Amino acid sequence: MQNFKQQWQITHNWQLIFPFLGIVGLLYSSFKLARLISGTLNVGFTILICLLIFYVLLKLCLFFFKKLEQKWIVEQKWEIIRIFIVFAITGSSSVLIGRPFIKAIGITKENLNVFIYWCLFIFISLVFYQILLVAYGWLFGQFKFFWAFEKKMLARMGFKRFL
Repeated sequence: MQNFKQQWQITHNWQLIFPFLGIVGLLYSSFKLARLISGTLNVGFTILICLLIFYVLLKLCLFFFKKLEQKWIVEQKWEIIRIFIVFAITGSSSVLIGRPFIKAIGITKENLNVFIYWCLFIFISLVFYQILLVAYGWLFGQFKFFWAFEKKMLARMGFKRFL
């Protein structure tokens, strides 16, 4: 355990919650993907696929950690996990909020061209994503990082003059 704490630069026990949440989220995602792949096949096969997907996703995440550790400026390595969690929650939340919002304003696939519907849905979800990214960043104690990230993203989208 001491080696794990040193590797991720964890100085307080409460910081262990973020690697734990990261692993739980990765397991959940692996399970959902395994169920999608295996369908109604037996449980043992689904668990085997889940473990395989978990291993691949874990290796992929650790690869990204090494790459982003040099690019993103954080005080401790475990903060990268916290940033990944914020991105995951924000992406899911923006779609979950965007879907009822677009329905509430009366836009459906039935009353609009499917292509236009999806363009509007993506645009509305992107707007919510921008707002939620800073909000969740603040909740997770990474406001400074996400505010800088947000300004850079909006500048790349052509909104530099509004910043």
